[in-house]
Amino acid sequence: MEIFYLFAVLSIIGLFAYVLQVLAVRSLFKGKILQATPEKLKTFSYIPKTETYILPPISILKPLKGLDDNLFDNLVSFCTQDYPQYEIIFSLQDNNDPAFKVAKKVKDKYPDKDIFIVVDNCHIGLNPKVNNLITAYKVSRYDFILISDSNVMVGKDYLRETVKNMRDPEVGLVSNVIKGTGGSTLGSIFENLHLNTFIVGSVCFLDKFLKKPCVIGKSMLMRRQDLEAIGGFKAVKDFLAEDYVIGERIHKRGRKVILSNYVINNINEYWGLKKFLNRHIRWGKLRWKLGGIKYLCELIANPVFMSFLPLLLWEISILTIFFALFVALFKITGDLYIAKIIGVRSNPYVYLLSPFKDLIVGVIWFIPLFSKVVIWRGNKYIIGKDSILSTHTDTGFYSLGYKIFYAIKARIA
Repeated sequence: MEIFYLFAVLSIIGLFAYVLQVLAVRSLFKGKILQATPEKLKTFSYIPKTETYILPPISILKPLKGLDDNLFDNLVSFCTQDYPQYEIIFSLQDNNDPAFKVAKKVKDKYPDKDIFIVVDNCHIGLNPKVNNLITAYKVSRYDFILISDSNVMVGKDYLRETVKNMRDPEVGLVSNVIKGTGGSTLGSIFENLHLNTFIVGSVCFLDKFLKKPCVIGKSMLMRRQDLEAIGGFKAVKDFLAEDYVIGERIHKRGRKVILSNYVINNINEYWGLKKFLNRHIRWGKLRWKLGGIKYLCELIANPVFMSFLPLLLWEISILTIFFALFVALFKITGDLYIAKIIGVRSNPYVYLLSPFKDLIVGVIWFIPLFSKVVIWRGNKYIIGKDSILSTHTDTGFYSLGYKIFYAIKARIA
């Protein structure tokens, strides 16, 4: 019974932490009218209010690599902004990237927009996304810089609503809440569930209760002078979590880092389960290197996983089954509530899969403790403290262990 009571207490602690996350999300969106659903984004009509704030020109940097789900419409949503002056810079490594043709198609569709496509085989750093950002930044013209990933789709008022936070001259960076949309495959459904529960809850919790910025690079608006004051993109060229590091460094300079309650849509439609696993193994290793011992909190804050452990470590009984089902039902209810708050429009029965996603994430949690190798965009790196990257070489005892681990993983899969 001692084992059961131990994990029951840890599960209750996890549920308490989860309730705080829900309250943090609710606090951020209190009194807010949510944006249109993804299905309505193409016809989203924004009626601008009288502006007393002069809207500054913005340079939007769009690093591209491969064909993300819904890529064309994602990029188009940035070309139809209700905003007086902005430029979009698509940056790629080479013309053979399939994203190049999509970017060219978007540019041709909007000849009246300031759209530029920059191709440069830049390898200044180990982070391929930052290499693309360095290329785009060189040709950008405006004092406000917006970094935006290629897999996000926004409403027509996105720029207006996000830049409003810059009215305060002490604000150095603005990032946005993201929500996962789409989901035609199991991997995509799991990804969206994780974005709409763990990610949004954690980001809002850190912002609300710990006053700690947790910047997600899918949407980052900053002033050029603040970016250059921390060394520009070249200062983060070898970090996996370049977004987090930029936010931390701007914050340490005494500038405010703001989390906007304007929601942007992260489109995930056709992910395979393998892609979901690989991404969150990589993100787990990233958070382990950033948080250190604080990474333990993530396991405790997964009440579903903790409540199911007695079924494996103690015995299957009415008590253990009832408790695990109670925790799972509690979590499903909370996840549905968060989805309502942030404006997710999906089949509610999808959330019955949420406990299974939490169990998978609980297993993934342990992998970063034994492996520091990450594979990203076809490159293999060793991740160190604060997510700094170094080149991985396939030699030595460590490499042998790595190969054995992944051979077993492949065989099991």
